[in-house]
Amino acid sequence: MSSPDIEKLIKQVAKLPSLGNRSARRIVLQLIKKKETLLIPLIESMGNVAANIQTCEICGNFDTSSPCSICSSEKRDKTLLCVVQDVGDLWAMERVSLFKGHYHVLGGILSAMEGIGPEDLAIDSLLHRVKENDFKEVILALPATIDGQITSHYLSSRLQGLSVKITTLAQGIPMGAELDYMDEGTIQLALDSRKEL
Repeated sequence: MSSPDIEKLIKQVAKLPSLGNRSARRIVLQLIKKKETLLIPLIESMGNVAANIQTCEICGNFDTSSPCSICSSEKRDKTLLCVVQDVGDLWAMERVSLFKGHYHVLGGILSAMEGIGPEDLAIDSLLHRVKENDFKEVILALPATIDGQITSHYLSSRLQGLSVKITTLAQGIPMGAELDYMDEGTIQLALDSRKEL
């Protein structure tokens, strides 16, 4: 049996997605065994992130500055806007380095079962961005689920009449899947095969 402090750390690590007590125990053991090379640098990195993390005032991404590095980059295509459910989806798109436009994080998707309506999402700010900027295309990169499709259709109807092409990711993303779990090839195929709504 380990000390109460170690047990507390194991319980905290076990709260992370996809980790149970056994995995958390292994992770904590490795951190302790490699205190100088893993644990202390991890603590420093976590402290820095905790002290400096911000939500981008434009797109909703997490960064140490607002606007974030994506929104403030002059190298990004200012005519493309990709709408994603969550920051994890934005990071998945960036991980494959294929999309060079801008993003908008909704903060969720419409769900009658969970009581999530349009007022709970960053839809008004999306509409404002599209009206105020020169986007030529809005890509709806939402989950291939029923709620994701409902959200896409709702956004499409709200964006109609704003002189912008509305597309959605097509082939490659299976029904029920989320972007964060897709490989680069699947995301590339979905981007290349997007279709207009």
